Amino acid sequence: MAVDQVNVGFRRPGTASTGRRYGTVTGAVAGLVAIVTGLLLAGRPAGAAPSEGAEYVKYYTVTSSYQGAPETLGGISQRFLGTTDRSVEIFSLNVGRTQLNGDKLSDPKILRPGWQLVLPWDAVGTGVQYGLLPQKNSKPAPSGSGSAPAPATPGQSTPPRAPTNTQAPRAGNPAVVPSAAPKPTYKSGQCAAATTSNSQSNWAALRLAPDQAWAHSRGKGQLVAIVDSGADGSLAQLAGRVALGADVVSGSGRGNTDCLGSGTGMAGIIVAKPTQGSALSGIAPDATVMPVRIVTTKAKARASDQAAGIEVATSAGATVIALGSYVNTSDAAVAKAVAAAVSRNIVVVFGAPTTAAPAGPDMVAGGGGVLRVGGVGVGGQSAASYRPSMVDVVAPGLNVTTLGVTGTGVLASNGTPYAVAFVAAEVALVRAAYPGLDAAQVTHRVQVTADKMSDAVPDKRYGYGTINPAAAVTRELAEEHHAVAPTARRSVDDGPTSGNRTMALIIVGVVGLVAAGLLAFRVRRLVHPAQDGPADGSPGKAPDRGDTGGGGASPGGAVPSVGEAAVGVGGRHRSGPGMSPAPADPTKTSLLPRQSAPSVRE
Repeated sequence: MAVDQVNVGFRRPGTASTGRRYGTVTGAVAGLVAIVTGLLLAGRPAGAAPSEGAEYVKYYTVTSSYQGAPETLGGISQRFLGTTDRSVEIFSLNVGRTQLNGDKLSDPKILRPGWQLVLPWDAVGTGVQYGLLPQKNSKPAPSGSGSAPAPATPGQSTPPRAPTNTQAPRAGNPAVVPSAAPKPTYKSGQCAAATTSNSQSNWAALRLAPDQAWAHSRGKGQLVAIVDSGADGSLAQLAGRVALGADVVSGSGRGNTDCLGSGTGMAGIIVAKPTQGSALSGIAPDATVMPVRIVTTKAKARASDQAAGIEVATSAGATVIALGSYVNTSDAAVAKAVAAAVSRNIVVVFGAPTTAAPAGPDMVAGGGGVLRVGGVGVGGQSAASYRPSMVDVVAPGLNVTTLGVTGTGVLASNGTPYAVAFVAAEVALVRAAYPGLDAAQVTHRVQVTADKMSDAVPDKRYGYGTINPAAAVTRELAEEHHAVAPTARRSVDDGPTSGNRTMALIIVGVVGLVAAGLLAFRVRRLVHPAQDGPADGSPGKAPDRGDTGGGGASPGGAVPSVGEAAVGVGGRHRSGPGMSPAPADPTKTSLLPRQSAPSVRE
């Protein structure tokens, strides 16, 4: 048998009304799609989004003149880098890059006003800006002496970009871990060993028990900047865990050398690995230390170098900054640099102010994003005379096992900087375990999970108590239930907030399900046309089934429709998924109109 004709475009009673119903539903679906599109567009920030791979840099906008003379690369290098020799470095960073006016730097002797020149990471001075390079039709980035962009105010859709150490660092970046250990640059007898006690003790490791936290976090992906004397990257215990760092004193060079030893001791507390003859293990062994050197052979740092060291750590992408004893937190420039780092979602850890230090109006205050640390001994005695109520948490700072320089090996040391290192290491553990928490939430978690040392919390002498690494990464806090989930932190390149995207995806899913249901419903109506009733609601003509026993053709040679076949053999109704129930009495008038079947030719 051959099919002569199949009329798939038949019309049924009530087709016009049914079409109107389909049109109404289609309009509703289109409306939902329009709403979703509007939500997606509303969640996008104004202006073009930064291109993929965009990064924060230090840059300078060329002016028509400086002190009455035309701007030159040598003059810019002298002002911001302390020497004209690095003008070649500025040229190499900018040659061939298209400026806002369409020009390109090709001749080192020719600079145009308005050009933005990318500067090396250690550039410091008035006019140095830090942020994404301005694009056409975009507002200029905030300016300042190496300062970071201000945090978003309430109502803004884009939060400040969180630091990250997930991208592969470029050559020359202080966050790069060198492939080979550096050779010591100090001369014999030039460097002094750190002040030590006569005996070693492992009490700090026993008290803090960091190994109980390692099943949950080892600090992976965290870049801990130590602003101090550097760190001896040639030591076997620090191999592969200390980045190139920076030498702020000379304006160039590496920070992974150390002459005074305090920075190396701090680095060992954070990331040291056990070696033959040394069981010392860092609190956050999978983190990376970036040493920022602000002193070399003399144990006193220039005021400008102290603030510059914090700015270098901020621009390099540190997630935690630990300040050593050579940083004066009462200095106005230092306080400004700390505030800029916190605004970039970086946790800054430093020693609590002592009674011997002047309490100036510019002293770095406590609060979200900063931790003031006191050092203690095994019996709870303080490592220094700290100002009352200016200690947030305490950590081991007396008779602490550390690494030494100049071949001294493992030794026991005293001082607040070592307590700072313990706390900075715990912060790295928390940031790796809860990357969705911001700097203020991280410092809060460190405080409330500390072991109390008195009935008063915070205590005037001990603050919230002794840090507890295991509790810091495992304890559930009710106040964090509505905080950002522990997932990878967003950057400014991520665009609109995740809440808008989640809501849009939910609506898209609902619309998709509705559309799929309507499509399935319409296909079923086409396949089972006998189940459609008249549009006017009047009783339809009873189908002429002929032999209700089923199996034969209906009178006139018409083939029973699928709907009729569903009524069943012997007049019994077979209900199936999505099928309308049969009339109670098959002999009565049916409300189901009969659909004429396609003609078939032998």
